[in-house]
Amino acid sequence: MVERVFEHRRIWRLTQDAFASAAALIAGREPTPGVVVGIARGGVPLARLLAAHYGAPVVELTARHNRSDEVYLPATGQVELPQEPDAALAAHRGARVLLVDDICGTGSTYRAAVGWLEAHLVPAAMRTAALCRSEAAGFTPDTWVWDTLDWVVFPWDEPTQTSEDLVVPASPRVGEER
Repeated sequence: MVERVFEHRRIWRLTQDAFASAAALIAGREPTPGVVVGIARGGVPLARLLAAHYGAPVVELTARHNRSDEVYLPATGQVELPQEPDAALAAHRGARVLLVDDICGTGSTYRAAVGWLEAHLVPAAMRTAALCRSEAAGFTPDTWVWDTLDWVVFPWDEPTQTSEDLVVPASPRVGEER
């Protein structure tokens, strides 16, 4: 099992306005991709917004890691991916891919999805972006906006009691060049 690390000091809320601002920060940092791949379910809203910005197609990749959206649910470390890409995704073999998700918690989903996409699409280039990254994650996206060690409630999540809004920084965070 992969361990998620939380401080349990707050539950962050990402407002719709902060989400739009964060997406703009990512779009300003990442080069134009041939396709934006959103990890379903949480990465799809970001993928759609980024794809609209770039004028690029968007496709979903279902990568199931969490059993539910229950707050502070432990990670399983097991990521379920499709056997083969669907027609929408397969149409982008050899493209420049921007893979996005709402959060990089442990890094398991990103590691599995990157490997799966490299094997099935053989992309010309692969970049990764997230809204949030756990400071304890075992994977670092190319671009992300917030570091956190507490739970984050996104605009598309079921409402829950939150304690603080995330404040949009002046610039995104960036990982080391691969």
